[in-house]
This record gives sequence, C-alpha cells and structure tokens, in this order.
Amino acid sequence: MKTEPRRFILDNTTLQVPPHVPEIRLHLADEAHDLWQKTEEELEEIGLPPPFWAFAWAGGQGLARHILDHPETVRGRRVLDFATGSGLVAIAARMAGARDVLAADIDRWAAEAVALNAAANGVEVAFTGRDLTGSVVDADTVLAGDVFYDRDFAQALLPWFKTLTGHGIVILAGDPGRSYLPKDCLEALAVYEVPVTRALEDSEVKKTTVWRFV
Repeated sequence: MKTEPRRFILDNTTLQVPPHVPEIRLHLADEAHDLWQKTEEELEEIGLPPPFWAFAWAGGQGLARHILDHPETVRGRRVLDFATGSGLVAIAARMAGARDVLAADIDRWAAEAVALNAAANGVEVAFTGRDLTGSVVDADTVLAGDVFYDRDFAQALLPWFKTLTGHGIVILAGDPGRSYLPKDCLEALAVYEVPVTRALEDSEVKKTTVWRFV
C-alpha cells in the first residue's frame, strides 16, 4: 500500500456530524474537498480506492436515523453492517444497544475509518475485510446502506439476501432511490428527507427509504 491509511484519513478529513444523524461524529471529507474528484490515475498513484468511507451517504444516514429512533430494531441482537464504508450504520446499531456489531467492507481503508470513527463515538465495532456476499453469516440482523448503486453488485446481493431472509435473518436496507433497488421484494418502513452533498448527489436533499426484505 503506497499511502498509510490512518495518517491519510486524519490529514484529509475532519470530525463532523452527518446532518441527519447529529448524535454521531465521523471523520469525513469536506463538501468542497477534492478527494472524490480525483481521477482514477491520481487515486492509483497514492494507492487509494474510491473513498466511499469519506462521506455519509444518504442511504446510510436514513438507515442510521431509523435505528436510533427505533432501537428495538437492533437491541440485544447480533448485527452485521454490510458494505459499511465509514461505519456510520454500525456505530448507530451499537449506540442503539446491539449486542454485537460486525462491520464488513472489502475496502482496506474502511477498516481504519471504522476504527477511528468508532473510537470517536466511544463504541466498539468489530471489522472484517472479507467479501461476505453469498456466505452464511452469524447475525440476527443485516443492515445495508446504499448498496444498490451498481447493477452487477445488486444482482449478486439479491439471491444472498433472499437466502438470509429465508433463514430468519432480518435485512434492513437504506436507499435514496438508486437504480437497481429490488422493490418487488421489499416492504417500506420509513421515509426520510436526508441532506446530502450536492457535489456527489447533484441535489441537496435525497428522499431516502428504509426497507425490509420480505
């Protein structure tokens, strides 16, 4: 790895509160920051994958808000936060009383971001860099914020989520209207108007729904 993740995160982000989840502080890139605007060549030069962990995405903010407002959703349960990014949803689950929380992301940079963010909020969150897609998971609830942005990824997730649901695992997804959301197997639980970064979303507010797989 060409750049040391912890140092890079600390140097290129500031501790901020996501606008829809002010109870939580995260190391985030500033809205005017050019971190997301770097070309693939620039990112490769510093050894940095696309920094999803540096922003509080609308789906994650909506899902985290729902968990904090309805702690019974996760209280006392074993929770997996899939494609965790910054760890926002995992931290919310821990704060809401989840017994155990495992944050999962294949981005090695997310591991350091989650560790820093969990520490900033005084909670413990375990992390795995394994790609868990299609595998058996030791969880009662799976949380997935903003995961239906890519066709191939969504097609891989759908049969896995259906299998997990069939085994009695509750799956909650936060989504702001991404193109590949499988609405035919979802039940809407709540809708939020989430402030977002215009540079990323071409909007200042995204209508975000929390869904349960059925």
